[in-house]
Amino acid sequence: MSIYDYKTITIDGDEVSLEQYKGKILVIVNTASKCGFTPQYEGLENLYEQYKDKDFEVLGFPSNQFAGQEPGENDEIKNFCSINYGVSFQLFKKSDVRGQNAQPLFSYLTAKATFKGFDLKQPNDKKLYEMLKKRFPEFLKGNSIKWNFTKFLIDRDGRIVKRD
Repeated sequence: MSIYDYKTITIDGDEVSLEQYKGKILVIVNTASKCGFTPQYEGLENLYEQYKDKDFEVLGFPSNQFAGQEPGENDEIKNFCSINYGVSFQLFKKSDVRGQNAQPLFSYLTAKATFKGFDLKQPNDKKLYEMLKKRFPEFLKGNSIKWNFTKFLIDRDGRIVKRD
């Protein structure tokens, strides 16, 4: 299996095969509109705008699994991202990215790109680790997505290069 074997639903409700991204560099990221990391939309959009003509795509997957930080419906999420961050990269239907009901693409990504742990020398990593340890200790177990804005870098051949 590869990422190109998966189909998913866009935020507008259209089914797409990830095969359409074959030969492109991808950043696949789970997102949320009410998270401390939400301003990352701006950086992701800037990255997309800078490299979209060089076969580069950002694929955003909203999820409400982390402290209810993506409560909106798909149309609300799309409008929020467009109005507040000018997001023009492809967003997908809000879905689970961890656990039994995780979108199969994310089950694949987390199985292939294991979680390497937090860099506790980095202030954001340390804060996130401490918060998870206190409020969501079950999130620290295994290779699942730990929080919003986890990114997977995919090369032109569909291989996972990095998880961050």
